[in-house]
Amino acid sequence: MQVDETKCIGCGKCLPFCPVQARAYGRAANGGRTYVVIDREKCIECGVCERASVCPVDAMHMEELPWPRMARGILSNPLLEFKGTGVPGRGTEEIKTNEVSGRVKYGRVGVGIEMGRPGISTRWTEVARVCMAVAKIGIEFCEGNPITHFMADKETGKLDPEVLGEASLSAIVEFEMAEEKLPELFRVLRDEVNDEIDTVYTFEIAARLKPDGATTVLNTIQQSGFPMLPVSKNNLGLGRPRFVEEVAP
Repeated sequence: MQVDETKCIGCGKCLPFCPVQARAYGRAANGGRTYVVIDREKCIECGVCERASVCPVDAMHMEELPWPRMARGILSNPLLEFKGTGVPGRGTEEIKTNEVSGRVKYGRVGVGIEMGRPGISTRWTEVARVCMAVAKIGIEFCEGNPITHFMADKETGKLDPEVLGEASLSAIVEFEMAEEKLPELFRVLRDEVNDEIDTVYTFEIAARLKPDGATTVLNTIQQSGFPMLPVSKNNLGLGRPRFVEEVAP
């Protein structure tokens, strides 16, 4: 994001809309008028300030982002569609619509580790630490996820070195794994992630329910000591499943 210093009148109306506090007041070198400046290191190219349409002199505009800075916008601006995968936003739709796609089978779980939040954000060096930590327990990163696309080595979870200097409003590391490995995942999160990243994170687990509604995943989570938050995101659709229902074990 750019601010045209010749137009900006320093009214400050855009300041409250920045989710990472990347805006501040500056002053012309000769001690003249005050205008808004953007901290390029903090800015995560989400475009919220421009979409708020509060600038009375139209001093803000989104520049054409070069590589690798464009990676910031891909994960921070939900209106952008990532050309590498054709998926808008930070993750994939399959983990949220498994009843339609049937991607996650019995005995398997889909996992999303969501890093950062408005006001905090996350550095891609932190994303790399998480990817490399979980890769060691034998998982399969989701192909439709932008983070996976930016990996130099999907076996080890190593990211392309060029993106490690970037930051995002948030990022979701998505993968699939055997349900029996969940205790090992929880150990990795506690021992190799919690104290190694300077941001917040939550994780989601998607699992198939048996015909009677039973699942063993809830017990595994409870035994691990991780709290389960009483929140939900419901996706309501009228379509039919695109897969042949498998028999529950």
